[in-house]
Amino acid sequence: MLRRQFISTTGGLLLISGFNKASYANTTTVKVIVFPGAQNLSMWAALEKGFFKAKGLDVQLTYTMNSIELRDGLADGKFNIAHSAVDNSVAIVDYKNQESVILMGGDSSLNELFYQPELKTLQDIRGKVLVVDAPNTAYALQVKKALALAGIPDTEYKLNPVGRTALRLEAMQQSKDNAAAPLNPPFSIQAKQAGLKSMGKLVDLVGPYQGQGMFAMRPWINEHQDVIEKYISAWIMAVRWSLNPGNKNEAIEILSKNMKLDAQIIEQSYQLLVTPGFGLDKDAQFSQKGFDNLLSIRTEFGKGRPLDEKKLVDLKYYERALKSL
Repeated sequence: MLRRQFISTTGGLLLISGFNKASYANTTTVKVIVFPGAQNLSMWAALEKGFFKAKGLDVQLTYTMNSIELRDGLADGKFNIAHSAVDNSVAIVDYKNQESVILMGGDSSLNELFYQPELKTLQDIRGKVLVVDAPNTAYALQVKKALALAGIPDTEYKLNPVGRTALRLEAMQQSKDNAAAPLNPPFSIQAKQAGLKSMGKLVDLVGPYQGQGMFAMRPWINEHQDVIEKYISAWIMAVRWSLNPGNKNEAIEILSKNMKLDAQIIEQSYQLLVTPGFGLDKDAQFSQKGFDNLLSIRTEFGKGRPLDEKKLVDLKYYERALKSL
């Protein structure tokens, strides 16, 4: 299982030619929080290949235990940027009444709905326990929608909020009472190896979905606009590098270095990441259709207050960064 880590670009990673100690003195530190998992390939590539350093950024990375810790850490200023399900950004606005803003897309969530092998269909989840990160955001709501479309209201199963994906898989392995959970790679691959079954990709069950993305608090954004553009441009470069078939072997090496799992799991994780429509989105594009569906699902199951969609997303920094490449 991946544990909490702190990573700095100063720590033995590849240096861009011409980048010296004097230039490093002028770098900007950016504190970033993410969930562990294969979806971090672009982050790891940006660190390993020096894309952040080339922009004068010292990115310090922390892995979160759950979405509550991530949201609180961002809202309280402990971190500057978060990469996770962008529904967490909406939740900060909704529940904390603080202005978190989505700045870039990332992926579709990479989630599949897994269940215990004794179950045969979605209908068998009635009366059982669904394992989630937190009960009122992101992928928990996505699964609630999938079950509702199958005719199963959320009154007919219980939620067990245990935290990040590794903990959800662990909960399912430890107790048959934990009947189902949304899982993404590499944990989805480990689940299959452990005999758990997939009921399918959640984007196939509920439609397009804006999963992981980048977001930050508006006061920090206003004071660091140039930093944000540099960060996003470095990220887009890393996505392009990661999706380039010519970099496959090195990308797999980066996944292996950071996830420390067997070669088969790494290879399968990579294949899911480069799957169009499911894995990493081209240039980390933001999916408006996916976000519209996210907001619809949130309205239906999140029981939050009405929000001004125009204040939830600001893509001008992304658009400027994209044009600069």
